[in-house]
Amino acid sequence: MFWGAKKIRVNIDEGKIENFLNRSVENIYPSREFLEAELKKGKQLSIYLGIDPTGPTLHLGHAIVLKKMQEFQEMGHKVILLIGDFTGMIGDPTDKTSLRQKLTKKRVLDNAKLYKQQASLFLKFSGNNSAEIKYNSEWLSKMNFEDVLELASHMTVEQMLKRDMFEERQKQEKPIYIHEFMYPLMQGYDSVAMDVDGEIGGNDQTFNMLTGRTLMKQMLQKEKFVLTAKLLEDTTGIKMGKTQGNMITFADSENDMFGKVMSWTDGMILAGFELATSVSIGEIENIKTELEGGANPKDIKMRLAREIVTIYHGEQKAKSAENDFNNTFRDGGVSADADEVSVSAGTMLFEAVLQVEGLVKSKSDLRRLIDAGAVAVVDGNVINDINFGINKDVTLKIGKRRFLKIKVK
Repeated sequence: MFWGAKKIRVNIDEGKIENFLNRSVENIYPSREFLEAELKKGKQLSIYLGIDPTGPTLHLGHAIVLKKMQEFQEMGHKVILLIGDFTGMIGDPTDKTSLRQKLTKKRVLDNAKLYKQQASLFLKFSGNNSAEIKYNSEWLSKMNFEDVLELASHMTVEQMLKRDMFEERQKQEKPIYIHEFMYPLMQGYDSVAMDVDGEIGGNDQTFNMLTGRTLMKQMLQKEKFVLTAKLLEDTTGIKMGKTQGNMITFADSENDMFGKVMSWTDGMILAGFELATSVSIGEIENIKTELEGGANPKDIKMRLAREIVTIYHGEQKAKSAENDFNNTFRDGGVSADADEVSVSAGTMLFEAVLQVEGLVKSKSDLRRLIDAGAVAVVDGNVINDINFGINKDVTLKIGKRRFLKIKVK
């Protein structure tokens, strides 16, 4: 143990450093060896995670990098949670094959209201070496046109066009707007404005974070490290997140969380343990051996679901969610937190279902489920008509995990 420049005790335990450099990590720039050497110097380093408030809650993808920030803070280093209230209005073009809708300042700030509270599941915002929260409007909103031109002079059009999503748009002859070119520069300038030692983010943010690394070298003559984390993906390689609508959020109930994990494919089990739990790497290797030896993947997935739900809701609610799941799907019961609506006799199915916000996305989404045979009366027949008339109390199963109790007035 050494004392950092700010009189904060920095832990250079090799086991903790090894875990930080390896678990959930995709890449480290300029190199793993560079960051390892920096961590072993005993000097307090600063790292930040930037999040654009494009939605009202954090999700499991954020938890992966927040966990890495937690490890960094527990070693005695400085962590900053940066809210992209300025960049969030514009929208990150990463992985987007068309222009993102701009958000108002009010919408962005409303979205961010719960972020600190949710992030506190992992980060310590009080006491010694507390995490900081910053907003990038503090510097980006104050830049004049001369400042913007100076910033733009550090990157070329050719560099920007190397982004895969821009290349894809060119192939599809879709427009690329100038402000989208500016986004990586603005995000990169965050590093310069805060004069940090490093940045962490999902692997999909590599281009943006390396832009900040370039700007740090050119504007501050400083070497910034970048740690990119693995993404939680489904078996088709699609990132689980807000856009795809398949992500577990911090705001999900314990039953929803448990059910969503159980809906993951067996191929996601090991990645789920590594990225979304605190189960040790050694134990994960044991789980891998069990699976390879013929263990029932469902049993292992039940443990995964318990581990994840416990982080956000506690052990007692995790056990309750497991019991509810078993009652619903193993024993043929109905979820205890099933939605309930009251309707008049003769109300059509779609009218009843659409009363519950979020149960289905739209009338066309309900029709798609009906066409797939995924809507049925519990302990009864499959429903094949969206205009099915409700004339008595009935409980519906919609898809794999959703239930709706309909009461006739």
